[in-house]
Amino acid sequence: MAAGSIAVILAVQNHLVFAAVFVGIGIFFDFFDGFFARLLRVPSELGLQLDSLADLITSGLAPGIVMVQLLNRSFSTETEGVFLRWEKIPAFEFDLPVIALIGLTITLASGYRLAKFNIDSRQTSSFIGLPTPANAILIFSIPLILTYQNSELVSLILLNKWFLLCLTIFSCFILNVELPLFGLKFKNFSFKENWYRYLLIIFSAAAIYVLKFIALPVIILVYILFNIGLYYFKED
Repeated sequence: MAAGSIAVILAVQNHLVFAAVFVGIGIFFDFFDGFFARLLRVPSELGLQLDSLADLITSGLAPGIVMVQLLNRSFSTETEGVFLRWEKIPAFEFDLPVIALIGLTITLASGYRLAKFNIDSRQTSSFIGLPTPANAILIFSIPLILTYQNSELVSLILLNKWFLLCLTIFSCFILNVELPLFGLKFKNFSFKENWYRYLLIIFSAAAIYVLKFIALPVIILVYILFNIGLYYFKED
C-alpha cells in the first residue's frame, strides 16, 4: 500500500518510470504476501481485505493516473476548442484536457473487479478476468517502452489518442470479462499439473531477454490468449 501510494504521487508529478518502479515493488509484495501469511500461519480475513485495498491503490489508481497522463500528452497537440480543457472553466486553471480523465475508468474497473473478487468463491486458486497487477503491468509498460525503447514509430503508435482510448476500453473489459485465467502461484512443482505455468514462465523469460520492455504487453497478451485456448480446449 505504501509502495502504491508513492507510485501515485510520482504518477501525478508525471515521473512515470519511477512510478513504475514502485508499482513493481508493490506487485512483488502482493505476489508473496499470501505465501508469507501461510508460512507464518497468520492468514486472516483482514489480510484479504487489506490485500484488495492495497491493490486498488497500486494496481488500480496508479495505472489510471498514468493513462490520464498519457492521454494528456496525446491530446496536447489538438486544436484549441475541440476538446474541453479545465482552463475554460471558471475557477479552474489546470492545463489538462477533460477527455484525458477517461483514463480513470481503469481505476473504476479495477475497483469493481477487486470488490467482485472478494465475494466470488470461484476465484480462490484462479481468476475470472485479468488480475489487476497484470493489468497494471500492461499500462505501465507504455511509459517504460517510450523511455527506453523509443523510436518515431513507437511514439506514433503508443501516443496515438485512438490507441490509448482503445487500450483503456480493452483494459476495463478484460479486467471484468467472464474468462477463467490460471494463477501463477504453485501449490506444488509437478510438471504435469503446472506445465502451462512453466511454459508461460519460460516464454516470459525468453521474451524479456529478446524484447526487453516491449515483452511486457506481449506477455500479458499471450497469457490472455493462452487461457482462451485452454478454456476452449477444455470445453471441447
